[in-house]
Amino acid sequence: QVQLVESGGGLVQPGGSLRLSCAASGRIFSINYMGWYRQAPGNQRELVAVFSSGGSTNYADSVKGRFTISRDNAKNTVYLQMNSLKPEDTAVYVCNAEIFIGSDGSTWHGWGQGTQVTVSS
Repeated sequence: QVQLVESGGGLVQPGGSLRLSCAASGRIFSINYMGWYRQAPGNQRELVAVFSSGGSTNYADSVKGRFTISRDNAKNTVYLQMNSLKPEDTAVYVCNAEIFIGSDGSTWHGWGQGTQVTVSS
């Protein structure tokens, strides 16, 4: 019914920047929340940044001041601008969303396939 497709990962040197995109497609009535998580090898998946229902944003303490989440409602897309990247930001970044798929309040919740971000010199 709904797909989340991420793009924008890659290899970057410490201090560099990357911009991730996550586009939702399919049966979309409206988006309840949408954002980014990450998982490094051996670690649990953790919240990075998210637009919650109502439009407020929430960031992990470790990325505040360096990462910015934004969105294009017309394109059902969220972006994650990552600046001043550190080696500890290396992880698979995964998009997560809860989407209303009908006017009756029915929802779809799911994850994208993930995109690798590697910060290394």
